Amino acid sequence: MNRAFPLFKRILPYVWITLACAIYALGFNWFFVPNQIGYGGVTGLAQMLHGIFGRPSIGVLIIAINIPLFLMGWGLLGRRLFFTSLFAVSLSSVFIDLLAAAYAFPAMDPLLASLYGGVSIGFSLGVIFLQGATTGGTDIGARLLKLRLTWLPMGRIILILDLFVILGTAIVFRKLNSALYGLVSLYISALVIDGLLYGTDPAKVAYIISERHAEIADAIAGRLQRGVTILHGEGAWSGAEKNVLLCAIKVRQVVELKRTVKELDPDAFLIVCDAHEVLGDGFRKYRRNDF
Repeated sequence: MNRAFPLFKRILPYVWITLACAIYALGFNWFFVPNQIGYGGVTGLAQMLHGIFGRPSIGVLIIAINIPLFLMGWGLLGRRLFFTSLFAVSLSSVFIDLLAAAYAFPAMDPLLASLYGGVSIGFSLGVIFLQGATTGGTDIGARLLKLRLTWLPMGRIILILDLFVILGTAIVFRKLNSALYGLVSLYISALVIDGLLYGTDPAKVAYIISERHAEIADAIAGRLQRGVTILHGEGAWSGAEKNVLLCAIKVRQVVELKRTVKELDPDAFLIVCDAHEVLGDGFRKYRRNDF
């Protein structure tokens, strides 16, 4: 049993990647291909080339385009990411071609196609990213850029890179709607990816400057059940020492926080900012493949 468990842990990510690749292929063949909706990345580029020349298949084109990208990313991405991503790219390409050969999905309402296509593609990519892999193309580019642009969410990076490919598909299909619906789908997929990677419960960060900082800190800990950090600052104009309270809270607690602060000190200076991600007690735990 002890020997089987490490083996299971090694196999499990590939099981998730396989399921995600199947969803990816289904979403692409069902929602994008029959409705001629532009899709980003290498898959969209393969979609364009197939639309122009009619051959080879989209799956074969995806693999062919990804080979040089993988070779360029080998040194930066590492061995494990390289092989898991190669597995994901190969499997998703095979699934796309097998599904296309088995059944031709009929066209549907393009708005519904773009909405559900974005959800299915975003979900599958998010699952693949969580397993420490990519589907190649702009996913590799996004991961490489993420090493530099650590503050920018993964879904947003992919959105920017894929924008140019979507515009190209509109030119190939000679339909502006292809790009417009493709943008809708891309935006939704980016939201789904970020929701899976960073969580769907957004947080806020509050900075509070008050002469009654101790009472406010106790009230926040008691009423909101949130920890508070005291930062020591200094007024730039007055030179007076200031105690600044730093507190991470859930979005639903913002109203209660403002009410608590203003009850204790109507003159308190309060700043509430968006927090891209909060890790720690009361929030999300760190995961090994976090982005």
